[in-house]
Formats: sequence, structure tokens, C-alpha cells
Amino acid sequence: MMLFAEHWNAEAFGYSLLAAAVFGLLGIALLALGFKVFEWITPKLHVEEELGKGNVAVGVMVAAVILGVSLIVVRAIGG
Repeated sequence: MMLFAEHWNAEAFGYSLLAAAVFGLLGIALLALGFKVFEWITPKLHVEEELGKGNVAVGVMVAAVILGVSLIVVRAIGG
């Protein structure tokens, strides 16, 4: 059992930083795609218009959709 991390390696740190950036961008792209799919399957709901009117229910629903898609993306990327 290891109690401490292995010795710091600049090359491994660079690869880890690159992987975090790539997976972060991939996650953001998939989240945006998931939200666009949600907008596509609900053509009668105009989110921006309803939020402009102050419709809190639409805001809560959009937040739930974003959280749900985020959880799916995390599990898909993270394994």
C-alpha cells in the first residue's frame, strides 16, 4: 500500500495537464450537444423567451437537464 505519491515527474505532469484539458473540452462539447438535443426534442418550448419572461419553472427544468446530461457525460468519460 502506498501512502505517498511517487516522485514528481514533469513529463507525467504535462501529460496529465493535457489530458485534463482535452477531457474538459470534450465534456463541455458533449454538454452543449446534450442541451441542443434537449432543445431539438422540445420544439414548442422557447427557453430563452421563457427565461426572459421570468419563468422560474423553465429555469429549474433547464438546470435539471444540464445536471442530468453532466452526470451522463462524467460517467461516459470517466468510466
